[in-house]
Amino acid sequence: MFQTDGFRALDRRECLRLLAKVPVGRVVYTRQALPAVLPINFSLDTDASVLLYTSPASDLVHAIDGVVVAFEADEFDAATRSGWSVVVTGRATRVTDPAEHERLSQTDPSSWMPLRDAVFVRIESEMVTGRELGGTPGAQ
Repeated sequence: MFQTDGFRALDRRECLRLLAKVPVGRVVYTRQALPAVLPINFSLDTDASVLLYTSPASDLVHAIDGVVVAFEADEFDAATRSGWSVVVTGRATRVTDPAEHERLSQTDPSSWMPLRDAVFVRIESEMVTGRELGGTPGAQ
């Protein structure tokens, strides 16, 4: 990355701090051998893994359980031409341990969709990358 391109690489700690500020990100996975992207509510667990809370009947749960996926979240301001983007890559697994499910039920994530008997999916933060775009001269 060139110093003059306006982007600044973010370290893992900065990436996780920024992820904790937004409620929605996108899961990137494979569906029928094609790339698929789905926006979803999330939160971060104490070990920095991404937690999804969704319906057990969701096609997403069946498509990503046990496979490596990417998760992206961002925040941009068009007026100042600034913002950031963070990508977490890791194995996604459905949380099946009853004690762990109970612990997670007492915290986040919450869903914007009404859910009954929802499941948690954990995405391990094996690789965390991010970059920040500073304001561009001439932005309004």
